[in-house]
Amino acid sequence: MKKTSILLLLALLSAAVIAQERPYPTVADAEMFKKSVICVVMEDDPFSFYNAEIKDAVSKYWKVTPVKYITVQEFNVMRNDPAYSFLVLTITNFSNDKSGSTYDFLNLLLGADVDNLDELPEFCAIPLCFSGAPEEEYSYKLGLIIRFMEYHAELVMKNPSLSALRYLKYYNKNVPDIKNKTILVREEDLAPEINTEERIAVHYPYRVRIVDEEEIMRAIEEKHENVVIVHKVGPDGVKRSGTCMKTLIGTDDAIMYYYDSHMADSKNASGLLISDLKRLARF
Repeated sequence: MKKTSILLLLALLSAAVIAQERPYPTVADAEMFKKSVICVVMEDDPFSFYNAEIKDAVSKYWKVTPVKYITVQEFNVMRNDPAYSFLVLTITNFSNDKSGSTYDFLNLLLGADVDNLDELPEFCAIPLCFSGAPEEEYSYKLGLIIRFMEYHAELVMKNPSLSALRYLKYYNKNVPDIKNKTILVREEDLAPEINTEERIAVHYPYRVRIVDEEEIMRAIEEKHENVVIVHKVGPDGVKRSGTCMKTLIGTDDAIMYYYDSHMADSKNASGLLISDLKRLARF
């Protein structure tokens, strides 16, 4: 079980909405989504860094449906109408995460005539950052995240009966392809024991480069071929506890090649672990 609340509606909600799982889209939902207008819910803050970044990413990369930008107040009115789909920030915490940590997710939802926000059919949900982290932590990857969400939504529309698409672990079927690609990763997204390329090579004999944000941004914008980037969401620092989620996404095709999570604590860092490298190398 997880608890979620609409991040942009925190001022309007007295408590987090409790959710078992958002409904997986039905065949009818998939048909409605194809005809919908996607509404990107913007923050009320006129100086919002997120507003500028999400608008830039969506305008560049979202092609599958028409786009509209709306306010929180408009979302409250429009969310019951299946003629609209929504790209909206949420805060999530997990019942098995005893640290009390929360995480910012980007959710792709279809409007529905339901009372509870967590009853809206969910086409995709991607973790963006540990709640409270600066937006700069993920903003340079936002274009690639939008491309992946569109790719995933199209898969759901084509295969609404394939319930495995509900979970990002569905994409672990692509792990064998990673060894033919170059992994780009920031040093801060690696466990300390594998924070150099030499240490990585002991456990993973294929191509990995430790780079800065600028190089990752360039690979995303230029859609470098046969490159995957590490997108890590978790608590900052090795001593803080909480869920750490790790994904590898291709910069050329926007396909996810790996997803896993673990509890970060005094024994397991918030980042890619040796166990991740060994798993990638097995195939």
